[in-house]
Amino acid sequence: MLDISKKDIVARLKFDNPWWDNGVTGKVAFQNTPRRKYFDAFHRTITDASVHRAIVLMGPRRIGKTVMVYHAIRKLLDSTINPNNILYISLETPIYTGLSLEAILSYFQELFAHKRDSILYVFFDEIQYLKNWEVHLKSLVDSYHDYRFVATGSAAAALRLKSNESGAGRFSDYVLPPLTFAEYLMFIGREAELIQTIPEEFNEFVHLAKNIEELNKEFVNYLNYGGYPEAVFSESIRRDPGQYIKSDIIDKVLLRDLPSLYGISDIQELNRLFTTLAYNTGNEVSLEGLSQSSGVAKNTIKRYLEYLEAAFLIKRVERIDQNAKRFKRAMCFKVYLTNPSMRAALFGQLDSESEAMGSLTETAIFSQWQHNQQVELYYARWNTGEIDIVFLNGVTQKPAWAVEVKWSDRPYKARGELDNCVDFVERNPSIKEPLKITTRTITDESVIYKDVHFEFCPASLYAYMLGANILRRVMGE
Repeated sequence: MLDISKKDIVARLKFDNPWWDNGVTGKVAFQNTPRRKYFDAFHRTITDASVHRAIVLMGPRRIGKTVMVYHAIRKLLDSTINPNNILYISLETPIYTGLSLEAILSYFQELFAHKRDSILYVFFDEIQYLKNWEVHLKSLVDSYHDYRFVATGSAAAALRLKSNESGAGRFSDYVLPPLTFAEYLMFIGREAELIQTIPEEFNEFVHLAKNIEELNKEFVNYLNYGGYPEAVFSESIRRDPGQYIKSDIIDKVLLRDLPSLYGISDIQELNRLFTTLAYNTGNEVSLEGLSQSSGVAKNTIKRYLEYLEAAFLIKRVERIDQNAKRFKRAMCFKVYLTNPSMRAALFGQLDSESEAMGSLTETAIFSQWQHNQQVELYYARWNTGEIDIVFLNGVTQKPAWAVEVKWSDRPYKARGELDNCVDFVERNPSIKEPLKITTRTITDESVIYKDVHFEFCPASLYAYMLGANILRRVMGE
C-alpha cells in the first residue's frame, strides 16, 4: 500500500483553506447564513489570548458547530488577521487518516514559514476521528503558547469523556445545544413580527406576543423540525424531516458513535430503548417499566441511559415529593429528548391538536433550559398531584420557583385543576415567586386562587422568553 504523498496532502490543505489564495475578500463557506446567538461569545473566547487553552466545541449532530467555525474564520479575516495564519481541516476527510495533529500542523508551518511565536488560528473539525486526539491536542497546547486551537466534534460522549480525563487545565469545553425557539424565530425572520420586546430596569426585558395564533403555528413547526438549523433552511428537509433527522443524526449516534465508544454489541437493543424513551418523552418512566417495554435488562438500561445522556440525546430529571424531598432510591424519573424534533422524526409530525402536544411542549421547554448548564431542575410528584418543573435553591435545597406546563387554556377557567399547585405551595413556603402555568393562548399575571399567586403565560411565549433570556446571559448582555 502506498503512503499518501506530501504533495497530495498539501494540495488538500489548500483546497480546504481557499482564503490562502483568495485573501480576505474571498468567499468563506456558510458566510451568508445567519449566525447562532452563541457566536459572539464563542468568538470572544477564540480571540482571548489571556487564556491559554484549546476550545473543544461539542454538541449533538447537525446543530451548527462547523458552520459556527466558518463564521469565526470569516470574522477573523474581516478583522485583518492574515489569511495565511488560519488553518481549517476536517479530520473526517480520508486523506488525513493516520496523520497526527502534529504532522498536519507541521505541513502548515512549513508552507508559510510560521514560527513558534506566530499568532495562528487552527481549527480541527470532527476531531473524534483521530485516535487519542486528546493526547495530541494537549501536546500542541503545551508546545505552542501563541497558537489558538479550536476542536469540534459530534461524538459528544467521547469528547466530553476524553476532555475531562486528559484536558484538565488545557481544554475549555463549549457545548452548543440545539436551536432555541428564539433562535428559530430569528432564523426564519419572524422574531420582530411576532414578539414585542420592552426594555425595563436593570437590563431586564418583558416579551409580549403580537399574534399568539401565528406564534403557536411557528411553535408547532419548531417542535417538528426547528431544532436543527439545516432543517429550518431546507424546504426538502422540512417536507421529510424524518429521513434527515433519523438517518443523519439519530442513527449515526446510535449505530456508530456509541457502539464504537462503549463497545456495545447489541445495537438493536440500544435502538429499542431509545425508541421507547423518545415515544415517552416528557413522561415519568421507571427502570422496571422500561425493561418490560423495551425487552432490555435493568442493569443494561442503567448503562445505556448514561450513554444516551452523554451523547446529548436525552436528559434525565429526578423526582422529588410534595415536600421537595429527594428519594433515596430513584425508582422513577422523567426522560426528555434534548431536541423535540427527534420525536417527530421517529413517529410523525404533530399538529396543534395532536395528543402528544402536551409532552412535546414540556420537552421543548426543558430543551430551552439546556442552554443554562448551571441550573438543575426537578419535578415533584406525589399521590394526589404533580408539578412539572421545580427549581431548588442551591444553598437551602428548598423550592424557589415552580412551573406547571400545559398546552391548554382549561386550567385558567377550571380553577380546581390548580389544587395540586396550591397544595405544593402551601407545603413549601420558600416559594416567593408566582407559580407559573403555561397555557395555549391566555396571558394573565395576577390570578389569585386560594391565596396563591399564579401567572398564566402561553407556552410558546414562555419557551421564547426562556431561550432569549438564557442566551442573553450566556452572551454577557
